[in-house]
Amino acid sequence: MDCNSVLQGRIDKKFCDDHCRSNYNNSIRAESNSIIRSINLILKRNRDILERFNPDGKTKVNSLKLQAAGFDQNYHTHTAYTKQGTLHIFCYEQGYQQLGPGEFLLIRETLE
Repeated sequence: MDCNSVLQGRIDKKFCDDHCRSNYNNSIRAESNSIIRSINLILKRNRDILERFNPDGKTKVNSLKLQAAGFDQNYHTHTAYTKQGTLHIFCYEQGYQQLGPGEFLLIRETLE
């Protein structure tokens, strides 16, 4: 029960109306929704940073520049291996490959 009003009707009724039911369920989901929203913001920021540093679809960049822009390597949407076995890490369609210490090759995944 959300509003503490007296319930009328069926004996197993838990909410007085749809508004109270909705408020109750939203409050239960609020914490997990907050976590999801926070992670989605990080993923979106990472994607935007990769896109900003990679306007042509393939660019080398120093990892310090990405870090300074707020890039968080701990968050990505998916990974893919090339035929040669090279790991590519993506935030949506924007991705990167680590070339060496402190250097990344930024790439854009194309849909085919």
